[in-house]
Amino acid sequence: MSQPSTEPVLRAEGLHRSLGDGEAKVHVLRGVGLEVLPGGTYAIAGPSGCGKSTLLYLLGLLDRQDAGDIWIAGEKMSTASDVSRTAARNRHLGFVFQFHFLLPEFTAAENVMMPMRKLGQLSAREMRDRAEELLDGVGLGDKVDRLATQLSGGEQQRVAVARALANRPSLLLADEPTGNLDVANSNAVFDLLRRLAKEQSLAVLMVTHNPELAARADVLLTMRDGLFVEDITD
Repeated sequence: MSQPSTEPVLRAEGLHRSLGDGEAKVHVLRGVGLEVLPGGTYAIAGPSGCGKSTLLYLLGLLDRQDAGDIWIAGEKMSTASDVSRTAARNRHLGFVFQFHFLLPEFTAAENVMMPMRKLGQLSAREMRDRAEELLDGVGLGDKVDRLATQLSGGEQQRVAVARALANRPSLLLADEPTGNLDVANSNAVFDLLRRLAKEQSLAVLMVTHNPELAARADVLLTMRDGLFVEDITD
């Protein structure tokens, strides 16, 4: 197991974000800040509309904040160019969403290889080997050549986790990753994320409505009305 670094993978300070225009404008985030360390599993919980997913999209460099700063692996991203943000996203971040977004006409291995093809740093053989290694790590080593449509919902989400790890990110961002799964598969996916965090010194930041899973994270951040109101650490 790698020794976790004490340097934050992600740091954010004073994040504000409003959505909508005119009378419909809503101040969604009201000065949020946090630090995420390697090897930890972090859960953001709270009611619908409190700003959880908006925050995750800012931290994933998929949207820009109105005010505040974000650092990824020590690099300030809040004022970086779109090109720099895209490069940082490909280099440092992996994403898992509620819906797996696998391409149905491709196999599990081919789906996992897609981020590697985009990054363009590995040969075809290296990409295939990496995909097989990742799928084996999520318990699907015997299903690498199955089409996405031939996998169960829980298996498809595990392929999505493997795909998110394809380019060896230092931070995995997960938006309701178990929201579309039954209890058994929800627990399996959460256990997988937590194990990967520990084994690979990978930081996992997860938004969830599931209070049981949120309570099992290393750090639970509870959000209300665009602010963290509680910070519980094991």
